[in-house]
Amino acid sequence: MSSTQKTVPLLAARGIAKTHGRTQALRGATVELRSGEILAVTGASGSGKSTLLHCLAGIVRPDEGSVVYAGQRLDQLPEQRLSELRRTEFGVVFQFGQLIPELTALDNVALPLLLAGASRKDSHERAGEWLERFGVGGQGKLRPGEMSGGQAQRVSLARALVTSPRAVFADEPTGALDSLASEGVMTALVHTARESGTAVLLITHDAQVAAHADREVELRDGVVVHAFSAENAWTLKGAL
Repeated sequence: MSSTQKTVPLLAARGIAKTHGRTQALRGATVELRSGEILAVTGASGSGKSTLLHCLAGIVRPDEGSVVYAGQRLDQLPEQRLSELRRTEFGVVFQFGQLIPELTALDNVALPLLLAGASRKDSHERAGEWLERFGVGGQGKLRPGEMSGGQAQRVSLARALVTSPRAVFADEPTGALDSLASEGVMTALVHTARESGTAVLLITHDAQVAAHADREVELRDGVVVHAFSAENAWTLKGAL
């Protein structure tokens, strides 16, 4: 990782607040993500983890604060531009994968490429390569209901990374898996992210999953209260 990558964040949220109905999910959270970095966001249920991910991925807009991605205010971009970013530069993985049940694994992974205008032949070739990278090349013709949970989540990861995004947002990607499948999925994700230099924001409640990250931040009541790195551990009150 270059010195520029270390000092300039790819993505930065500053003092973001978000309310859902009467519930204030975020209360001024601040966090940074750098290129090639794996960042784990932990915290109790209801602490605002998923809302933070949704704001950083441009899925929802914060009520207050700013989200800056590659020098541009993500929270101020028009929806059309946000949709484009989510198709090309962002990859999103949810706890239960959210694969399209009617499509095969190969077609699920190829879908983002097809939506971006790639040919069916090229999309399938690239999708097949990514299924192989995640160890599920033999499941290309299967539909989600015909695969194990671990296999389906590997397909979801392949779909998130097939466009070579600059950032991947993974919301409890191993929450529905047993420990063996969870370790396999995380090993595949970390290896691929390291190889491609992709930044990964990982939401998890599992300490073993968080241990794969370069840094860990803890959310409590919608605010970042602690941060830890692989090299140092320190405590931050209120924000990074």
